[in-house]
Amino acid sequence: MSSNLLTVSEVARILRVDDATVRRWVKQGVLEAVVLPHVHSRQVYRIKRETLNRVLGENDIQ
Repeated sequence: MSSNLLTVSEVARILRVDDATVRRWVKQGVLEAVVLPHVHSRQVYRIKRETLNRVLGENDIQ
């Protein structure tokens, strides 16, 4: 069973874009994401599978 939360890299792979593009979309509000606690300067995001499905207009992503 797949996780309900996807990493930036997983979303980038599904959408066939660079990780930086996914991060930019999150910052611009195009993709809704959960911000995880972190200690480094870069934000750590997780994107809900249902959010990605809505963006793609699909009911399920394999």
